[in-house]
Amino acid sequence: MKARFYKIIGAAVILSSMMITACVKDLDTIPLDDDVVTSAKIYSDYSNYEKVLAKVYAGLAVSGQRGPDGNNDLSGLDEGFGQYTRAYFYAQELPTDECLIGWNDGNLRDYQEMDWSASNEFIFNMYSRIFYQISLANEFIRETSAGKLADRGFSATQVETIELYRAEARLLRAMSYYHALDMFGSVPFVTEEDAVGSFLPEQISRRDLFDYVESELLAVETELLAPRTNVYGRMDQATAWMLLARLYLNAEVYGAGAKYTEAITYTKKVIAAGYELETNYAKMFMADNHTAKGIIFAVPYDGNQTKAWGGTTFLVNAQVGGSMLPADFGISGGWWGLRARPQFVDKFPGDNSDKRKLFWTAGQSKEIDDMFNFNHGFAVMKWKNVKSTGGAGVNGTHPDTDQPLFRLADAYLMYAEAVLRGGTGGSTTDALNYVNAIRTAAYGNTDGNITQGQLTLSFILDERARELYWEGYRRTDLIRYGLFTGGTYIWQWKGGVKAGIATDAKYNLYPIPDADMGANPNLTQNDGY
Repeated sequence: MKARFYKIIGAAVILSSMMITACVKDLDTIPLDDDVVTSAKIYSDYSNYEKVLAKVYAGLAVSGQRGPDGNNDLSGLDEGFGQYTRAYFYAQELPTDECLIGWNDGNLRDYQEMDWSASNEFIFNMYSRIFYQISLANEFIRETSAGKLADRGFSATQVETIELYRAEARLLRAMSYYHALDMFGSVPFVTEEDAVGSFLPEQISRRDLFDYVESELLAVETELLAPRTNVYGRMDQATAWMLLARLYLNAEVYGAGAKYTEAITYTKKVIAAGYELETNYAKMFMADNHTAKGIIFAVPYDGNQTKAWGGTTFLVNAQVGGSMLPADFGISGGWWGLRARPQFVDKFPGDNSDKRKLFWTAGQSKEIDDMFNFNHGFAVMKWKNVKSTGGAGVNGTHPDTDQPLFRLADAYLMYAEAVLRGGTGGSTTDALNYVNAIRTAAYGNTDGNITQGQLTLSFILDERARELYWEGYRRTDLIRYGLFTGGTYIWQWKGGVKAGIATDAKYNLYPIPDADMGANPNLTQNDGY
């Protein structure tokens, strides 16, 4: 199943390359030359629909048409700098207590010092990837309307399949709009209803964008395949439920009021869907993690078929350096980049009883005197291009390791937090049982289990760090708890000072990039920038 999806993505990249060439032509004209590829020709062939959908999925995994050393889909960027989940990692993890990076490229350090501006090129890249992904989804959704499918004369069975693809594209678009909502707040808004061509999009308020994402997720919920029944690497109902739960858990931050009861409703749907926790924590981040339990949706990678300088290529290679042996991670050499900040290290017990404590300490100091010295800060061994059964992936640079975006453990933790925050429809007993199930898997026994009295919101925040670190959650979690900016919680190098300092609340949102502000007079900048 996994190999089949890689082949489809490969076909999609070739097809989308032809489509991009066609897009420079007048989209309202069908050329007389039969050799010219147009959208009309592509969408007239039923066999192309799965390939075009795969290109929308591939927008999460790769950033161009020809592999890691080709051109980026977005002009002016290389294929590593511009990849979606790498950009997301930078934005969600580098400004937090969980990690920092040893590279002083451009304005990358602004993330971990929390002093960025609207001219930061890495923020512009994240913003651009989001809206490129939305544009891919919009085009597919536009071309799969009921009217267009009827005009093309497809059979009822073919239409039913294409409508499923359309629901998945809407879910992919909703996820990217959720990222825009979470990171940028009020943004330009374009859907399939907007005409193709140059125009200046209007800006949607953060609250209205919340309502839109919610309505899209609720609309496609019944149109998607049931949990665990779709092709590996594609989304199903459980993915929509996870995204709804995440949306509702953070609803107060987004100006939509408390929706913890709704968060409980959708985490319960996920929990009842038949997923199991993986008892081998490390396996979920190894080269055969497509066989691991508890992963609801992952971006698939393959060392030969799906290569990028972002994704798990970045996660595996960037964490290796110092005295670490690259071969132990299934790679030919490390990039000497990512390490843990000491405040994150301190969230684990002093011994190694918690198997999620995957730190490399040999030759490393816990304290970070120099952000750009790899030996300052404990290294992390979470991501590997090695199989749980032994042996490395097929490529010494580009891992076979898939990148999980939604996991069952997160559903358990969201449920517990929503219950403690006053949501109805759940119970503190179930909340405790779910948290202890995670800890039993982490410890291999019940030694790490907690009591009802120990189950507090503060404990859940720390447990989310222990379970979900370096998976793109931390910035959002800290903002929900009111701890990301300000001085209530200080970590090393917060604000660009080793001891850490309070930071301005404006950093709870990223700015709309200067380039977009200058190009679109309909936009209003976020406060403080």
